[in-house]
Amino acid sequence: ITRKLQFNVGRKKMSFLGIDLGTSSVKILAIEKDGTIIGSASKEYPVYYPKPNHAEQNPQDWWEGVKGAMKQLVGEHPRLASDVESISFSGQMHGLVALDKNNEVLTPAILWSDQRTQEECDEITKGIGQENLTKYTSNKALTGFTAPKILWVKKHLPEVFEKIEHIMLPKDYIQFKLTGNYATDVSDASGMLLLDVKNRKWSREMIDFLGIKEEMLPKVFESYEVTGTVKEAVKQELGLTGCGEILVAAGAGDQAAGAIGAGVVEDGILSVVLGTSGVVFVSEEEYAVDTQNRLHSFCHANGKYHQMGVMLSAAASLKWWIDEIQKDTKNPYDVLQEEANKVSPGSEGLYFLPYLLGERTPYSDADARGCFIGLTISHKRAHMTRSVLEGVIFGLRDSLEIVKEISQGDGIREVRLSGGGAKSKLWRQIVADIFGIPVHLTNATEGAAFGAAILAAVAADAYDSVDEACKALIATTQVTNPIPEHVEAYNKHYKIYNSLYSTLQSTFNEIAKNN
Repeated sequence: ITRKLQFNVGRKKMSFLGIDLGTSSVKILAIEKDGTIIGSASKEYPVYYPKPNHAEQNPQDWWEGVKGAMKQLVGEHPRLASDVESISFSGQMHGLVALDKNNEVLTPAILWSDQRTQEECDEITKGIGQENLTKYTSNKALTGFTAPKILWVKKHLPEVFEKIEHIMLPKDYIQFKLTGNYATDVSDASGMLLLDVKNRKWSREMIDFLGIKEEMLPKVFESYEVTGTVKEAVKQELGLTGCGEILVAAGAGDQAAGAIGAGVVEDGILSVVLGTSGVVFVSEEEYAVDTQNRLHSFCHANGKYHQMGVMLSAAASLKWWIDEIQKDTKNPYDVLQEEANKVSPGSEGLYFLPYLLGERTPYSDADARGCFIGLTISHKRAHMTRSVLEGVIFGLRDSLEIVKEISQGDGIREVRLSGGGAKSKLWRQIVADIFGIPVHLTNATEGAAFGAAILAAVAADAYDSVDEACKALIATTQVTNPIPEHVEAYNKHYKIYNSLYSTLQSTFNEIAKNN
């Protein structure tokens, strides 16, 4: 109550920081209570690939990146040295950070993109049973998740496993460096295959199966809850010397934080991210799970739940088409999309399957391959470009159809589109037409970092809730409505697209075996 009163009695402007710990870089964003962006700074760090299917990072690189970005940000905006009220996080998910009794890192962090743990995933699924695994964690075992990584360390690095005292996720390591506390949040923990998502607590069955102790795992918080305060020595190190007590909130996994940054916090709003990969994300008031585990069922960062489908090659498909196949074209993005805009919906019977990196939702098939289906001599480059754009959105519609099937019915009233692909007017129209739902752009363009800063503001009681903050700070700036005749045409084409994977699955497997 005291803290809320302070914001309403002429208190000087205060700042809230969002630290977005990504795979290739860290970004720190500073905002005011009204959402005004004070400034941002970022620092890059390397990813190491010591063996095939291995992807690792040094947690110290993250911390050095945070310190470097913070010092740059404070240097460019000196007011931050004395007016930071709170800090929160968005983080790359699933990575394994293991500390010993002295809080020293025992082994390089094994990242979300690491693929070494298929045998461990199979062992978990066989040992627990998929029905029980869904009951205990709401998800299935995937190589990206954290639990298989723990099992891999236990089997392949037993001397390291014996020394583990603390297990945490990447952003939680930064939280630990700031506060000295061991904490995580429900949204990020949902991707570990260790959390009882429905009840928002660690799963005793999973802990026992892995042969670890619950004390190794951090305390679980809601994303907006305070986990501690920044240590005095760390404030000095970061250049925040004039600040008083700086609260630290638990933060969220990158997709949940990104959804907060887009204002996707209530039923009826679907977030679609057209980045390198593609994400379909829907917030839900009540817990729901896809019993076939085609979607991820996770806790949301606002105290609710969410369903999420992931496509591995969304904007990456267009980038491949342009950079590799059309690289000699002048101004290729503009020229090719202008050509594609003249082609009728459905590309005159040409379909593109966007499985250039395999696929996750709904098939979870590393052997799936990208291809054009239906080529005739009358098809031109413009048809192929449009079919790439359409194929990506057909693939994302697969996730939308599952969302409708398991929880939302036809209650989704708007799509909030973000990511690099959202800049394309043609692609926005294709999303609206294939989904049959209006597509909204918002005033919030900073994504997950902005979502993290919102969580920091809520933790400091600048807002009563995450939902209240999103309603106050995020607004629609542009709407693309579906064109009825296009919607009708695309519904027919989607039925054909949706049948192609099952027809080709065995062929994909044979190709993978022989190459």
